[in-house]
Amino acid sequence: MSQTLRYQTERLFIQALESAQHAGDLPAFDVPPIPVERGRHTSHGDFGTSVCLKLAREAHMNPLEIARRVVAHFPVAPFIERVEASAPGYVNVYLHPEWLKSQVQSILDAGAAFGNLDIGHGQTAQVEFVSANPTGPLTVGRGRGGVMGDTLANLLAAANYRVEREYYFNNAGRQMRILGESVRLRYLERLGHTVDFPDDHYQGDYIQDIAAKLFEEHGDALAEADESVFRARAESDIFADIRATLQRLGIVFDAYFNENVLHENGQVWTTLDELRARGYVYEEDGATWLRAEELGSTKDRVLVKSDGDPTYRLPDIAYHVDKIRRGYGLMITILGADHIEEYPDVLAGLRALGYATDNVLVIFHQFVTLTRSGEQVRMSTRRGHFVTLDELIDEVGKDAVRYFMLARSAESHMDFDLDLAVEQSDRNPVYYVQYAHARIASILRHAQELGWDLDAPADLALLHHPSEMDLIRKMLDLQETVEMAVSRLSPHLLPFYAQELAAVFHTFYRDCRVVSSDPEDVEIGRARLHLVQAAKTVLARVLYLMGMEAPERM
Repeated sequence: MSQTLRYQTERLFIQALESAQHAGDLPAFDVPPIPVERGRHTSHGDFGTSVCLKLAREAHMNPLEIARRVVAHFPVAPFIERVEASAPGYVNVYLHPEWLKSQVQSILDAGAAFGNLDIGHGQTAQVEFVSANPTGPLTVGRGRGGVMGDTLANLLAAANYRVEREYYFNNAGRQMRILGESVRLRYLERLGHTVDFPDDHYQGDYIQDIAAKLFEEHGDALAEADESVFRARAESDIFADIRATLQRLGIVFDAYFNENVLHENGQVWTTLDELRARGYVYEEDGATWLRAEELGSTKDRVLVKSDGDPTYRLPDIAYHVDKIRRGYGLMITILGADHIEEYPDVLAGLRALGYATDNVLVIFHQFVTLTRSGEQVRMSTRRGHFVTLDELIDEVGKDAVRYFMLARSAESHMDFDLDLAVEQSDRNPVYYVQYAHARIASILRHAQELGWDLDAPADLALLHHPSEMDLIRKMLDLQETVEMAVSRLSPHLLPFYAQELAAVFHTFYRDCRVVSSDPEDVEIGRARLHLVQAAKTVLARVLYLMGMEAPERM
C-alpha cells in the first residue's frame, strides 16, 4: 500500500458524503475534512468518525440519520467488510478479516520496504542536527538531538524524501578563542610556567590531553605561539572525537558545514548589508541591531556587538540563506531548548530578506537528566564535570541510548534512568522490544530444526484466533505510525509503536502455539510460521528506523 488505511478510509467517507448529496439524500454543503479515528476496540469497528455530529446543523438533520445515509452510499472497498451507523451519529468501519489475513503475505513480499510511503514524492529534505561547537566532547544532551535527527532522517527516507544529513559547527568567535587560549595555558603549564587560568576557560581533562599531545610532538617550540595555533589543533582533535562518538551511535553525516566559510567568503557581512539596505538594521550604543520587533519578535536583537563580533543570529541567518539557495524542498533543524529565543529571529531575518520560510521547520528538544539509583548525575561542559555521550554508550550500549533518547516527545524533559536501561527484564522497553524479535528468530530456528520448510505455501485463511488478528492489525499500523511521525515531526512515535507491537506479539505467543508435533496442527502451524515471519519483518523494520539492532539471539 502506498497510502495508509486511515487515509484511504477518509477518502471513502468523502466519496460517501458527496454521493449522498448527489443523490439528494443529503442537502448541499461543503464537505469538511473527515476526522477518522482508530476504534478503541475492534467490536466497535477498526475506524470510525463522528463527523455526522458536526454536520447536523448544516444539514438540518438528526446526526444518526446523516450517518445512516452516509452508510447507504459508502463505496465498496476490498479491505472493508461492513460499515455501520450507531447512535448518536457515529459511522464505524470494520476491516475485512480475509483481507487482513492476506496482508501477512503482503508484508513478507514488501520485506524491508514495508511501511514505506510516498509523502515526499522524491523531493529533497535536509536535516541539520547535533551541530555542537567543537569546544568539548559531546554530552548526553547533544546525543538526544543526534538520535532524534538521525531517526527523523530515516523516517523521511521511508516517506520517499531524498534526505541529506548536515552538521553545522560554529568554529568562529569568542568561544573558540577561549578554547585555544585554554589549551595554550595548559601547554605552558607543561613547560613549567605558572599561569593564571581564568574561571571562564575550558577546564576538562580533554584540554589537558590536547596540551599533552602538543608538548609530546613539539616540546617547547610553541612557547611563543599565539592561541590560533592551539585553537586549530583543539578544533581538529575535538571534532574527530565528536565524529567518532556519533559513529558509535550509527550516525553518519552527508555534509559538514563550517561557520568559518561564511566569514571567509563574506556571506555574514553581505547578509548584514542586505538587511541594512532593506531598512531592518540600525546602530545604537556601538552595536548593530536587527529591527526584530518590526518582524514579529518580542524585541530588537543585537547582530554585531560593540567589539565587532557578530552574535549567533547573524551567521545563523547567513547560513540559512545558504541552505535556501541550495534548493532543498524541506529543511529541518533540531535544536536544544536553549535556542528557543534565538531561532524566531533567524526566521524573521530570512523573511526580511524576502525568503519564504514555510519549508524551514525547527524542532526544539528539552534537556536530558541522567539518574542513577534515583539520584541525578550532574553535567557541566566548561567546568569539566560532565558525563560524555561516550561514557553513556559505554554504560548502557548504543541501542539503549537511541531508544531512551526517542522515548519522549521533544518538548518533554528527558529523565534517562541508567539502572533501567541495563536491566534485562520486561520493565526495560529496549529489552522487551528486542526480545520479541529474538524470540521469533528462536521460533523459526526451532521450526527448521524440526524439519519445517519456512518457505512452504500456507493457507492464511486458517488464521482466526483474536490474538492472530490483533497481531496483523498492529503490524499494519506501522504505515500510519510512519505517516504521523513524518507529518508531525515526531520520531518519538516509533518507540511507542515498537513497544505496542512487541506486547501484541508476546500475547499472541502466549495464546497460540506456532510449532507443534501433532500432525493435525501442520496446516495452522504453516500459517502461523508465515505470521511470525511477518512480525519479525515489521519488528526489524521499526528497529531499523530507530537505528537499533534486531538481534537474532538474546
